[in-house]
Amino acid sequence: MKIYYVYIVECSDQSFYIGFTSSLNKRLYEHNAGLHSDAYTFKRRPVVLKWFEQFTDPTPAIRLEKQLKGWSRKKKIALIEENWEKLV
Repeated sequence: MKIYYVYIVECSDQSFYIGFTSSLNKRLYEHNAGLHSDAYTFKRRPVVLKWFEQFTDPTPAIRLEKQLKGWSRKKKIALIEENWEKLV
């Protein structure tokens, strides 16, 4: 069974990057190795994994990735810290 991941990494400038992949370890390596010079994370390395969720179906994973990208920074931090009380 194939596993898909939605993940949040924190970049060296404290910004967040949200992504989708079928190989989390490989993708984190790619972010930190700077293999893609046009990528958002290229000039913001190193990145640190802050949160991820696994899926067996890519459709809900992609839906969640798009949803998270629309969230405020405060809401992303609440998700990472699992502290929903911080949200109004």
